[in-house]
Amino acid sequence: MKLVKELLPACFLLEPSRFEDARGTFVKTYHEGICKNLGANLDIQEEFYSISRKDVIRGMHFQLPPHDHDKLVYCTRGAVRDVLLDLRKGPSYGKVASVDLSGENGLMVFIPKGIAHGFVALTDEALMLYKTSTVHTPSADCGIHWDSFGFDWQVTAPVLSVRDEQHSVFADFISPF
Repeated sequence: MKLVKELLPACFLLEPSRFEDARGTFVKTYHEGICKNLGANLDIQEEFYSISRKDVIRGMHFQLPPHDHDKLVYCTRGAVRDVLLDLRKGPSYGKVASVDLSGENGLMVFIPKGIAHGFVALTDEALMLYKTSTVHTPSADCGIHWDSFGFDWQVTAPVLSVRDEQHSVFADFISPF
């Protein structure tokens, strides 16, 4: 596994170890020691996945303290544009970064506490996996409205959940991070 670049402070684009031969592909998605050395320290407490259709936007999600968490996300099938919004008080507050993740490129994003996360599915079906450092706590679940922080999602007819449509706008958000 290697660090490709820093997308936002302490938010890393990673390339996992990938081995290919006549049988197919083997990918190591997590190695505690390597991740820790790269600054992407993650004590995994929960893992889950989502399957989304083209033009689905999921986000911008995060959990409030004390249930906030670090995440490692990657797309194993299809492609997404992964979007990050920095909610941490300081010079990077409000900064946005995005990167395309796909089953083909195999890239992963380490997302520290205080970063809102979302994505738009670019293909007919996209499978996203998430590893988190805390267990999901519904009472701490929070979000920023997807179109309230100046990011161009490049989607004319996004498909959204009722929950995501009801998130607060970024301008009204008071950060606990």
